[in-house]
Amino acid sequence: MEEEEIKAEICNVMKNLYEKNLVASLGGNVSARLPGKEYFWITPTTKFKAGLKPEDLLKVSVNGELIEGKLRPSSETKFHAAIYSVRNDVNAVVHAHNPISTALASLGIEIKPITVNAVLTLGKLKVLEYETPGSKELAEKIRENVGSSNVLILGNHGVVGLGKDLAEAANFVEMLEEVSKINLIAFLLQSLDKRLTLKTIPEDEVKALIRYFYKE
Repeated sequence: MEEEEIKAEICNVMKNLYEKNLVASLGGNVSARLPGKEYFWITPTTKFKAGLKPEDLLKVSVNGELIEGKLRPSSETKFHAAIYSVRNDVNAVVHAHNPISTALASLGIEIKPITVNAVLTLGKLKVLEYETPGSKELAEKIRENVGSSNVLILGNHGVVGLGKDLAEAANFVEMLEEVSKINLIAFLLQSLDKRLTLKTIPEDEVKALIRYFYKE
């Protein structure tokens, strides 16, 4: 894939997030890079996210320095750079403001991977305590916690999906909101009838699924 293709795909992912109500008009941010590169392309700040064009994107080094672009890069550029600097396997970062996922996490309600797809794609979810958006403190907290996890929930803020490409990173974000909806429905039904018990996939079956699909 060439850089112009990646830039076009970034714009498409941002548009899809808006259309799926995972970001507001000026919210969220997306970045991507070619494998092995020490720079990435990221969406600008304060611009309608469903109408972005490739020429609107900014080229930034993994050290957070602006290389190319006329607009102002996303306020969250610091944490995108932090992720790329410590995860060589990550070539795309999607930051959205998933309403249900964020709400459940803010209430301290555990989002359980209760579906097969969630088990296979999300694993155990990590929720980070609130830090000011765009701050170096948030970037550092993400750098310290990103580890091998591909999904993070930012307290009172939103979610971050990481992937080997944009399709994978976006899928993590969308899958998280899907399983959050299922969790919310189960939680509400259970609150109406205390006799109901939430059933999760047995641990031995979880391990079997992972072995089968990932040949571990």
